[in-house]
This record gives sequence, structure tokens and C-alpha cells, in this order.
Amino acid sequence: MGTFDTIVSFFQSGGIFMYPIMVVLALGTAIAIERYIYLTMAKTTNKRIWKQIMPMIKTGRFDQANAIIDKSKSAICKILSYGMDRIKVARRRDDLETALEEGLMEVIPRLEKRTHYLATLANIATLLGLLGTIMGLIAAFTAVANADPADKANLLSSSISVAMNTTAFGLMAAIPMLLIYTVLQTKTTEVVDSLEMASVKFMNAVQEVKARASQ
Repeated sequence: MGTFDTIVSFFQSGGIFMYPIMVVLALGTAIAIERYIYLTMAKTTNKRIWKQIMPMIKTGRFDQANAIIDKSKSAICKILSYGMDRIKVARRRDDLETALEEGLMEVIPRLEKRTHYLATLANIATLLGLLGTIMGLIAAFTAVANADPADKANLLSSSISVAMNTTAFGLMAAIPMLLIYTVLQTKTTEVVDSLEMASVKFMNAVQEVKARASQ
């Protein structure tokens, strides 16, 4: 029996609860792929645009920087757009900081979107596996009660082996989802930390430009 036949046999012998676990696994996989691609692209785009904008800000070329920010839909441009709108009217550093924090509050939920579903789906997969096993055991003991005494041991061991397939499959679905959930949480934290650092550097650069202009 080949590997594919073994997998098919394992799946078919697990009972009806294998199908909802498969659906949960498919949803988790789709979310994981989408979030990983989104966060990777966000990190790369933020770095590229920051390298373009920062020299302009340090030299006081706010109009040129603002032109780039307006054209981009990246997270860092969304945050800095709030800061650019306040540069001319903000008299204190706190005013600029408040504007950037407002931008962060708008961007961070987009970065964290759907990631938490992976932990929930992992728990659901585990619970479905346990439920499938319990239902299988109930059916097994019911069948054994009416079986010939000589066949009870073999029938019971065979039925329990089949019933445990759902728990095994539930764990096989849950463990990778928990791992990728941790990876995505780490990537999200890295992106958020980089945005917070960029906000601080932006404020410092603006203050330095204003200080030079007032001298």
C-alpha cells in the first residue's frame, strides 16, 4: 500500500468528524498563507519607502516626502500622513506625537487582522478530534455489547484504533496552526515595532529641521 492509499485509508476510517477537521485545517491554511504574504510585503514596502522619505525629512523637503506618502497605501505612509498634516500647525512635540499615535491606532488592527483566528481554529480542530473519538468509542462499545464474547476483544481494539484517528488528525491540524500563529505574531510585532521606531525618528527629524530653521 502506497503513501497516498495509507492517507486515504486513515482519513476514511476516522469517521464523519474527519471532514469538519479538514475544513478547519483548510481555513487555517488559507489565513496563514494570506497573513504571511501580507506581513512580509508590508515589512518590505515599509523599509523601501522609509529609505526614500527619511533623507527628505531630514533636509526639510516635506513637500517631496508628502508627495510620496500620498501615492502609497503602505502602513508607514498611512502613519506618516497624520504627522505630515500636523507639521505646520503643531507647536509642540506632543501634538505631533498624538497625530502619529492616531495613525498607529488605525494601522495596527490591519496588521493583526485574522491572525488570532489561527489559535481559535487550532483549539476547534483539537476539540473536534476529541469529540470524534468519544463518539467513535460510544459506537464501539455499543457494537461490542451485542457481539460474540470470543470476538469482543478484537472488535473492541479495532474500533478504538479507528476512533483514535480523529484525535490524531485533530492534533496534526492543530499543532502546525499554533506554530504558524506564533510565527505570525512575531512578524506582526516586528512590523509594529519598526513603525513605532519610524514614528520616533520622524518626530526627531522634524524637530531638528524646525530647530535649524529657527536659528
